[in-house]
Amino acid sequence: MQEVLKRVTSIADRLNVEFALIHKERKKANEVASMVLVGDVTDRVAILVDDMADTCGTICHAAEKLMEAGACKVYAILTHGIFSGPAISRINNACFEAVVVTNTIPQEQHMKECPKVQCLDVSRFFSEAIRRIHNCEPLGPILSEVPY
Repeated sequence: MQEVLKRVTSIADRLNVEFALIHKERKKANEVASMVLVGDVTDRVAILVDDMADTCGTICHAAEKLMEAGACKVYAILTHGIFSGPAISRINNACFEAVVVTNTIPQEQHMKECPKVQCLDVSRFFSEAIRRIHNCEPLGPILSEVPY
């Protein structure tokens, strides 16, 4: 938790924005024991950021918690959208404006089933990163081109 808090604080400071954080504890895989919102989201646009979403129970619960706390809109940004089992149905029924994922996992079918799912193509970035690593070249120049 401390490491995440440091990272979020650093990003928020650089962007000169306030932030809220949802702390979750799991009992076991796909089962959240508790979820606590820290910070004020009243009348704000909330953006949930996560590395991956599988069944989407946690991220949909987090979105609901944000709306209950007064957020006016909720978006999700995920690196890997696995979207197994009830995930697409959950997203369709959730309060998200959009759920943005990368194409590290194919998303065409998910986008057909759920208009909220939007996909960023990261293939060029990864191809160039692999080429640079293979040739012992710095990654710095391509990091500024990452699609935000």
